[in-house]
Amino acid sequence: MINTDESILQKLTSIFQELFDIQPEKVTPEARLYEELDLDSIDAIDLVVQLQNLTGKRVNPEDFKTVRTVGDIVSCIKKLLADERPA
Repeated sequence: MINTDESILQKLTSIFQELFDIQPEKVTPEARLYEELDLDSIDAIDLVVQLQNLTGKRVNPEDFKTVRTVGDIVSCIKKLLADERPA
């Protein structure tokens, strides 16, 4: 069950490694998605799909526009998991 920042970060680390071939040590809460991890807009879409699969909830694109770091994704996932509405 992913319910802590640490468990979410661990899951994100494996997603980044599997999808984008990013080394686990680079996936830190402070890591900037576009500047440091070299994600592009297509990568961001792939990431949103993975987050939807992970949480079972629909990710609102508006919520994701402010995401700049791995830590921002952790916060977004926690918010999704706290929302009791169905996907």
